[in-house]
Amino acid sequence: MIYYILPLAHKQATLEIVGGKGMSLSKLLTAGIPVPDGFHVTTVSYQIFVETNHIQPHINKLLDGIDSNNTSQLEDVSTQIGKLFHDGEMPQEVSAAIKTAYARLGNIAVAVRSSATAEDLPDASFAGQQETYLNIQGENEVLAAVKRCWASLWTARAIAYRVKNDIKQELVALAVVVQKLAFSDASGVMFTLNPINGRRSEIIINAAWGLGEAVVSSLVTPDTIVVDKNAERIVSYEVASKEIMTVRTLDGTKEIPVLERLRKKHALTRDQIMRLTQIGKKIEKYYQIPMDIEWALEKDKLYIVQARPITVLTPEWALPEKDVIYTKGSLAEHLPNPVTPLFATLGLEIINRASALLWVDMFDKCAKKLLPENGAYTIINGYVYLSAKSKPILIAVKSLSPRSLRRALTNSVARWEAARKEFEDVIKQWEEKPLHTLNAHQIMEGIQTVFYAACIYFTRIQLTLPAASISETLLTKLFQGAAHRAGIKDTSVFLLGFDTIAMQSEKNLWSLSEWVKLNNNLTLYLQNNQATKIVKDFKSSVVPDGVSQEVWIEWKNRINQYFKEFGRTAYEFDFAYSTPQETLTPTLESIKSFVEEKGESPFLRQATFEKRRKKAEEVILQQIGGTRKKLFLKLLHWAQETAPMRENAIYMMGMGHPIIRRMFQEISKRFQSGGAISHLDDIYWLTESELVELIAQLDKNIPLSDMRGAIPARKVELKKYQGYVPPFKLPEENKKTISHATQKSKDGKIVLTGIGTSIGIVTASACVLNSPADFESFQPGSVLVAVTTTPAWTPLFALASAIVTDIGGPLSHSSIVAREYGIPAVMATHTATRTIKNGQMITVDGSAGTVTTWSKV
Repeated sequence: MIYYILPLAHKQATLEIVGGKGMSLSKLLTAGIPVPDGFHVTTVSYQIFVETNHIQPHINKLLDGIDSNNTSQLEDVSTQIGKLFHDGEMPQEVSAAIKTAYARLGNIAVAVRSSATAEDLPDASFAGQQETYLNIQGENEVLAAVKRCWASLWTARAIAYRVKNDIKQELVALAVVVQKLAFSDASGVMFTLNPINGRRSEIIINAAWGLGEAVVSSLVTPDTIVVDKNAERIVSYEVASKEIMTVRTLDGTKEIPVLERLRKKHALTRDQIMRLTQIGKKIEKYYQIPMDIEWALEKDKLYIVQARPITVLTPEWALPEKDVIYTKGSLAEHLPNPVTPLFATLGLEIINRASALLWVDMFDKCAKKLLPENGAYTIINGYVYLSAKSKPILIAVKSLSPRSLRRALTNSVARWEAARKEFEDVIKQWEEKPLHTLNAHQIMEGIQTVFYAACIYFTRIQLTLPAASISETLLTKLFQGAAHRAGIKDTSVFLLGFDTIAMQSEKNLWSLSEWVKLNNNLTLYLQNNQATKIVKDFKSSVVPDGVSQEVWIEWKNRINQYFKEFGRTAYEFDFAYSTPQETLTPTLESIKSFVEEKGESPFLRQATFEKRRKKAEEVILQQIGGTRKKLFLKLLHWAQETAPMRENAIYMMGMGHPIIRRMFQEISKRFQSGGAISHLDDIYWLTESELVELIAQLDKNIPLSDMRGAIPARKVELKKYQGYVPPFKLPEENKKTISHATQKSKDGKIVLTGIGTSIGIVTASACVLNSPADFESFQPGSVLVAVTTTPAWTPLFALASAIVTDIGGPLSHSSIVAREYGIPAVMATHTATRTIKNGQMITVDGSAGTVTTWSKV
């Protein structure tokens, strides 16, 4: 039997017939959940409409060879497909069935909702990709809305999603749900877990006045209610100023201002919250999974209009040990992403071994009381955290005698230079060894030796970096008033323009670009090709057309010489990530930008800052005298001596990573030949014990264990971790409320609040970079958005219009370099990399410390 329409609760209401949303509503009715009455327009009706009007062959032709990243092409094709649906005639049998079902509802105002056959599934959430039309009344209007829903299966976003996820376009179909429209006094969404901190024991409810579109579309900041699920107790009720609401009109809906007396009034009573909580618990129990639920309140009666599984479950940040504080500070700040299995085992063990020595050096007998059982660093949900027992912290701090503090703050530059020399000696020793002549165990010994040296170097600079931060802080705190009186707005001017390694690196690239300009053919080649193509040519043995072999060899030699001098660094401390020597795009993009005269000369910029610095010193010295003048000069000298050291010390943290990765690659080639792994980088997805076992097998010349089957699942798990937002500190200070990293303004734009660390305002396209693998996507003039940055990222700063990071502060690398480049910077937004999308227009206000989104992608 052919079903053109079905009642909402019907045994034939399967996913294939009524789609994800429709099937969900049928399930809810079966479970006794209050759902507004209505009916399904089945996928059979869609298929008959498409077949009768010969639409699918046109769609196939339009989609042939389409680029899922070409927005304008997608929009154009979507418009053409939409016209096919608009102009198509509704088959008589379908039209009659819809009219009859609508008449049974009483010809009332309805909501017409799309229900895709691949929507709202646990492993493929399409939520929000198709359309909903509210306050539709009259049979002709309902028929037209159904056609518009069908056409919304072919929005640019939906087409791109299916292309990227390899979903066959010709197999998709769309059902439609037609429901009585609840005349909502209030409405909103409910999560049966806390999506911020992952607690399964809490329900989060968002509530606002009117229809739910204002909440779902982020047009209004709703009330946020946290409920203890088990105790059915309201933990917190945060009342928002609800300035906009969606209401019915004669021909649809519109947004209107909320009456002043209602803006800060609770949208829900305690009784309504408790009833909504009970419904949420019932739905979650029925589905056996946390749920995302849309609800409406009409004359004190609650309705559920949609419920779908939460496809990305926020983790609970369970603490490995009691009475321990975990933070993303110190070395953890240089590990912003979830770490690979090899780093989590081998890397962390070496880090903790080196850190234990530092703690003994700093806290002497208190070190054992302070260190947790797992060591100074541990992993929670894939992320590295610095940890310390909370109760003995005060004891440990008191154990820092004036003598030990004085030791940490004096001779810091000399101590750093000694640590650097010791680290360099270890690296050179292993760089000189012919790796192919060593057995795997010997190479592994080299990896452990160099990485241990890197960790020891980091512990040494931990005792030198405080001098830089304290001297700058004291200079600013004690003389900011005098600086302002002298007309100096930002005291950082006293510390800019020095010749750090990062500055030397950029000047080297500038000089290289000046050499390029002397060669017309090479200049044209760089101007006419993307950086990704230049990288490919650089790695090839073939000389590009139009460039002489002599010039090309010289070009490659100069680039290689640059990396020999400045390539001993790392983008991230996890050795699984490529180094600048491997990820050439930022370096070549900088040269290309300089050649095209889009970037400023670092020589000129440095000279300008040096001039400003000296001028500022002259001006402020006229404002102060006597003992204050002596103190100022002493602090100024201290800060100016240690500030470059801070940047240089951090730049060299990853100095051993290039040789470490070469050694891993040598072992990996042997694993690959023996069938243990499929790709060279798969070695980082092994654990330490697996690596040691394979090395033993390799050196004994016995068959290698096949690890290829275990690796894909580990990659999937790490990808899951990448979607998490790691709290900066655990346990979270306030367990009763959820923290809002974002604020939604009255016009729907999202405002992130952080710390403004470099003044200025810029509006530009955002480029979110999670790792070096994303560098190729960076476009000059974009806002660089990252969890954090290291000195190795500096070439990108020359191309960026502003900097936004999840973590960091006024004295972080990102802040310092942004001020050097004169571009705005906002640090510590906590969620920028998760909230902002690539290509989204944003405004970065470095003075106010805010980042405002302007458009959706």
